[in-house]
Amino acid sequence: MLSETRMTSQEFLEYLKGVDTPTLCNAIELLGVRPDEEGFTPLALQCIFPELGRTIGYAVTAQVETVTRMDKRDNRTFYELYSAIDKSPKPAIVVLQEMGAHGDYAAHAGEIVCSISQRLGAIALVSDCGVRDIPEVRKLGFQYFARGRVASHANYRIVRVGVAVQVLGMVVKPGDLLHGDENGLALVPAEKRDQIPSKVNQIREKEGKLLEFVRSKKFTLGGLKKFMALE
Repeated sequence: MLSETRMTSQEFLEYLKGVDTPTLCNAIELLGVRPDEEGFTPLALQCIFPELGRTIGYAVTAQVETVTRMDKRDNRTFYELYSAIDKSPKPAIVVLQEMGAHGDYAAHAGEIVCSISQRLGAIALVSDCGVRDIPEVRKLGFQYFARGRVASHANYRIVRVGVAVQVLGMVVKPGDLLHGDENGLALVPAEKRDQIPSKVNQIREKEGKLLEFVRSKKFTLGGLKKFMALE
């Protein structure tokens, strides 16, 4: 397996498409670049279209306000977001954080936002609240990661674009590389990224040997104890 130092950025993205998000998270733990409890989203964030497969792309971030009215809607900030998507490395993933007080009522995207974003090079949208137009966006082949579905966009406005955001505790900065599938969403660290392929191989080899033993006729609890390095 080639390391990323011998891969182009596009080759590395293609490589990541062959790795499920849990295995990637396990490999990142071996890098020792962040606490094991950081860099991924909790169970509240759902992959809305798991049938679309893995999603890998670069974050384009914005803070939004949906239900409350701290200020008036200004289409110039929407244009800022679309401009940021256009300028982003591709593929892009739009990441939105709600700044208002009523996140359970907040729908952050629908068919229009997703259609424009897709034309500009985005493949997915991440929201710490809700999304809508589920059949239409599914038909686009555009991925959603969100807490659920909400019918109305209420008083939706873009507050600011291109800032660090939090998605249910996971900090995402503009340009961060994200990896997600039906298991959840994770942040791919920039540090030691070239070592990820070898760490993935290490995880797969170790887990493969264990599962082969567990599924074999040779399986015993005593043998499992040895695999667990308890003796």
